[in-house]
Amino acid sequence: MSNSNPPLVNKVAASGLITLKLEEFWPNVELAELDIKDYLFKELLLREKDFREAMKEHDWAQYEGKVLLVYCSTDAIIPMWAYMLIASHAAPHAQDVFQGRPEDYYRTFFTQKLHALDLEKYQDQRVILKGCTDGKAIPPQAYLELTKRLRPVAKSIMFGEPCSTVPIFKRPRNK
Repeated sequence: MSNSNPPLVNKVAASGLITLKLEEFWPNVELAELDIKDYLFKELLLREKDFREAMKEHDWAQYEGKVLLVYCSTDAIIPMWAYMLIASHAAPHAQDVFQGRPEDYYRTFFTQKLHALDLEKYQDQRVILKGCTDGKAIPPQAYLELTKRLRPVAKSIMFGEPCSTVPIFKRPRNK
């Protein structure tokens, strides 16, 4: 009598499921922040002459190759031209200049990235949007955007890990 075990079979790999890992879309760029409140009188009032001088003297080279996030953390009213002035100084150095905080940037980044995603390889496929990430906080907007884009093409959409998924969408069978 032989004591041989049947070969191990990776049922997940054989299932034809496509796993999409949103952390693979994560931007590979360093973020830097500029809070306009630091350039306001009493952190509330923008004085044009002082602001222009501060922008002229600011070390813009520190943003070389980074995405500069510009925002005001106080309830000050910031005129539109102030953002424009910052962009005019930062643009020659920063990879990009964005109005908002990191969470705003990531929402916008993922929306743009996923909107440009070629969906052809997901046509009539069973797709899992991976739930766990490697410590990166994927914004909920990314999952919403990807589900919205995949729904017309995918056979089914699930969330989680291949061994334990939550069904999200399943295209009805044709009658």
